[in-house]
Amino acid sequence: MEPTASFAELAFFQDLNSRTRDSLGSAARVVSCSRGRMIYRAKEPIKKICFQLQGKSILYNVTHNGSRKIIFVLGPGELLNDHVLNIHESSLFCEAIEKSLVLEIPSRIFLEEMEKDFSLTKKVIAAQERKIWRMGHQLKNTRGNIYLEKKLAAKLWKLARDFGRKTEDGIEIDFNISVTFLADLLGVPRETASRSCRALTERRLISMDRKRITILDPNRIACFYKADPMQESSFHDRVL
Repeated sequence: MEPTASFAELAFFQDLNSRTRDSLGSAARVVSCSRGRMIYRAKEPIKKICFQLQGKSILYNVTHNGSRKIIFVLGPGELLNDHVLNIHESSLFCEAIEKSLVLEIPSRIFLEEMEKDFSLTKKVIAAQERKIWRMGHQLKNTRGNIYLEKKLAAKLWKLARDFGRKTEDGIEIDFNISVTFLADLLGVPRETASRSCRALTERRLISMDRKRITILDPNRIACFYKADPMQESSFHDRVL
């Protein structure tokens, strides 16, 4: 795929003036990434600004005990960088979780165009503000009094909304999800993630077939993770 064609596919660049698009397009390149390829690493200087064209990637950090904690799952059209300015190093890791195409633009040229075209700067601010908004909702769902099953249900509902496809059984999350991935998403051991996933399956909120997860009824799973803990037993009685 030619970089000029890839620009036309991304809504991020559609409202920019032609001079900015031409400058960025001439400096860009499209990189094919296999599953598991690192797009950038934490504590590395920012040399490239990356956008997901096809496939999906994750942003994650490593905890003090050496396990991964997934912060975001990002799909086509998303700005992948956690930092854009060269005055900081990346604080997260970015990894492709399936075969992907990534648009890369040298950060020096990208920053020069941000100085010349404020509409590009506004696009970057909007993209990063969206990440902050999503982070705020994640923090809201990590209160000490929230059941782990509710936390998992909320994250699976979000993945189904962003990456779901309709099937006869419900909304299937359209990429492979392992128990290890769920553990990294929740920041818990594999055994704990497996128990939580089994609990949602027993409640008939989700189904699992190998590494594919289907949300059987998005409205029911939303009611489950939003329900007051005091109403938990009544909810359980209603779905049995």
